[in-house]
Amino acid sequence: MDNEESSPPPGPRRQRRLAAKYRRRRTFVAVAAVLIIGAPVTIAVAVHNLGANIASSPLRAHGGDVPEKLTDETNVLIIGSDTRDLESAKDASDDSGSDSEANSGAASAKGFGSAEGARSDAMILAHVAADGDRIDAVQIPRDTIMDIPACDDTGHGATEATHGMINSALNAGPACSVSAAEVLTGVRVDHFINVDFDGFSAIVDALDGITVDLDEPLTDPKANLDLPAGHQTIGGDDALALARTRHAVGDGSDISRMGNQQMVMGAIIDRAKSGQVLTRPDRLYGLLDAVTSTIADVLD
Repeated sequence: MDNEESSPPPGPRRQRRLAAKYRRRRTFVAVAAVLIIGAPVTIAVAVHNLGANIASSPLRAHGGDVPEKLTDETNVLIIGSDTRDLESAKDASDDSGSDSEANSGAASAKGFGSAEGARSDAMILAHVAADGDRIDAVQIPRDTIMDIPACDDTGHGATEATHGMINSALNAGPACSVSAAEVLTGVRVDHFINVDFDGFSAIVDALDGITVDLDEPLTDPKANLDLPAGHQTIGGDDALALARTRHAVGDGSDISRMGNQQMVMGAIIDRAKSGQVLTRPDRLYGLLDAVTSTIADVLD
């Protein structure tokens, strides 16, 4: 006969505590199961959606000599396009039931102006180390005068060789800008990212804004810019206006506004690297979605 005394049955209060404990455990297991099963599916869907954002495009647009690939490192040409052929302007003109002329007017009303074609508002050549630990970048002034090579038709029409500003190469498409940058720098480009006004605003908005610190108020009606002095968080439209303004800074030249462009780009990088983005799946996905929508899978 067992000499150990049997444990008395738990009282009502203990029974309630045990029941609650088991319910919490079942809930945790159920949630964990959903995460374990659902996470790969969610990731797979996200990868598919982000991959679908990337459009295929020729990398360069001329048949001349291409700079030699000297290292395993990657060179990326980042192009800020000033095209007024934008989805946001189309939406505005569609809402009013108007035609392409009104589309141009809608872009102008947003502070984009009404110029035809496309030019590079900004051009940055970024060099990414093979291990990804370092990125060096140089900004090419958009008004740089050079001998632009003839460009084949890559969907934007063919152009003859000309002497002019490097920003005009984008009229023949991003591949022509790549060819021009390679001729100017002697550096082989491996990829390009072409960002229009809508894409730039979307990237900043996906970050839930960026933080800037202005020494003085900046106002430029032509760019729809009106910002006070001081430390502040701004959204996509204001960030775009700050990067584009000529009339609110210096002598109104392209060189004068490069300081603002670099400040805005630095703020974007700082925000993207912050815990406020990296630890927030919704913001991180939104950022990746916005960025991949601007990337071309190059056909070299």
